[in-house]
Amino acid sequence: MIPARNEEDRLPGCLAAISVAMQRLPTAAPPVRVVVVLDSCTDASSAQLERAPWAQAIHCEVGMVGAARALGIDRSLQDGDWSWIACTDADTLVPPDWLHTQLAAARSGVDLLLGTVRPDHAEVTPSVLQRWMGFHQISDGHPHIHGANMGLRSDMYRMVGGFAAVAEHEDVMLANQVRATGARVVSTGASPVLTSGRTLGRTPGGMAGYLMALTSAATLLESDRNALELS
Repeated sequence: MIPARNEEDRLPGCLAAISVAMQRLPTAAPPVRVVVVLDSCTDASSAQLERAPWAQAIHCEVGMVGAARALGIDRSLQDGDWSWIACTDADTLVPPDWLHTQLAAARSGVDLLLGTVRPDHAEVTPSVLQRWMGFHQISDGHPHIHGANMGLRSDMYRMVGGFAAVAEHEDVMLANQVRATGARVVSTGASPVLTSGRTLGRTPGGMAGYLMALTSAATLLESDRNALELS
């Protein structure tokens, strides 16, 4: 499930990466349905879906990522008996083994799978990337929650009421609700996704805002170093 808002430039890469991941699944794997929720789009995001007829487009005007995720999942669950929900974002590239990791978790009885993300090194400075890596654990047992790399059982999703209709942190809220049930939650370092390194995003508390803060901190640190060299 992929929420998208004015992502005409990044959506093609996202869909291409998912297509590769689908092709890497074993022939005996259950069917995969790709749903893209185009929320309040005013650009050509919709046209990108025309080039990927295997992906379903849902149009809405909710203006909140939590509500968009919930809408896409609810529509899918109404249309079929899907046992596992895999989530990513339109500005994210999943690795070729991403769906294989999701499938393995589903088959092993995991209720919620939490993966890791990495900012695209081509879009951030080395100092920002270094600070990111310093603050983030990318191995098994990590403490992070990212809607761009998450999977869960559909019955568990229904039990906790799904994603909240909020503008940000819907992923954290859902994970906390699942944990409160005593469900089996696994934080994996396998199949990390590559996400946009942009610093201007859709919500102030999202990935872009966090990278902006890291960028500002890295800039201040570099200024301090330069001042020391000049003194």
